[in-house]
Amino acid sequence: MDVVTAVVILGAILGVGGLIAAALIFGRRDDRGGTRIDELVGRLSQLAEAQTTAQSQMGERLQAQERALSKALDERLNQVSSRVGDSLEKTQQQQRSALDDLKARLITIDMAQKNISELSTQVVGLQDILGNKQARGAFGEIQLRDLVDMVLPPAARKYQAPIGDNKRVDCLLVLPNPPGPIAIDAKFPLESYAAMQNAEDDQTRKVAMRNLKADVLKHVDDIANKYIVPGETAEAALMFLPSEAIYAELHSNFGDVIQASYRARVFIVSPTTLWATLNTIRAVLKDVRMREAAGVIQQEVEKLMVDVKRLDDRSEKLQKHFGQATEDVRQLRISTEKISRHGERIQDLQLADEEEAEEAIAAPQADLLEADLLEAGPRLRQA
Repeated sequence: MDVVTAVVILGAILGVGGLIAAALIFGRRDDRGGTRIDELVGRLSQLAEAQTTAQSQMGERLQAQERALSKALDERLNQVSSRVGDSLEKTQQQQRSALDDLKARLITIDMAQKNISELSTQVVGLQDILGNKQARGAFGEIQLRDLVDMVLPPAARKYQAPIGDNKRVDCLLVLPNPPGPIAIDAKFPLESYAAMQNAEDDQTRKVAMRNLKADVLKHVDDIANKYIVPGETAEAALMFLPSEAIYAELHSNFGDVIQASYRARVFIVSPTTLWATLNTIRAVLKDVRMREAAGVIQQEVEKLMVDVKRLDDRSEKLQKHFGQATEDVRQLRISTEKISRHGERIQDLQLADEEEAEEAIAAPQADLLEADLLEAGPRLRQA
């Protein structure tokens, strides 16, 4: 029994008690009216019974409502528990997925960190290489070799090729005349360029720019004097700069150096411009090979026409032989027909004396047959 039920029962008891108290009070006031007291007691008893019945019904209703409320609360709690469980499971899955993603990202970051460490080591090694003049020159030659190998066939390139008086060039492009073989020499003026980039004031920058200009002009003069040999190489040569930054700097701020290289017929190229130049040279070589192939084809066609003319002459001669043989056969047919007619005439003759007939006819017919055979003999031999 809950609190509400207890309150209702208590109210009912208090009501009944009040009625009984009222009955007693009225009974004391009117001692003479015993009948009224009995009626009042009866009514109070009925009222108590009705109150008890109402109280019982109210208790049943309250119990039913309590059970319904308890069931609804249980269902609501079950729904809330299910939702909370689903939410907790979903949250747990999301957290697990987030942890997996975080783990994968941490692995990626770790690999990137390793790559950065390796790259830093390689950069330090590259700085060591570029800091040494000989190693820097070898670096330029290797880059030049890689570019040329990637574009041109082996027959069109030579490395450390001899030129002039015991001089060797980094790369020699073997091209037909004109223009002839083109020399390419790799140069890398990194020190003066780095000093210009790291200059802290204008004066230091001006000094570094003068040094860079002097270095490039010296390289241009060396290439022009060593690797442009009249009658052996082309009238121009290439200076390969394995740095796009230095190449761009020269064309941006050192126009006089570029003009001086043009006058010396030494053209400065970077990896990008050299790649474009090599592709142009490859197209020229392809055109030369096509021209050579076209010349060979033309010569072979001319030889073929001579053979066709010879075959036509021989077939004409053979046709003449066949015509002569046909004429000889025709003459033979004529002779055989004549012989047949003479034979028929001989058979038709009726002579009295066979011996005289044979003597008279044999001689002329034999002479005629011999003459026909002598006439057809040379023709048969020619056929």
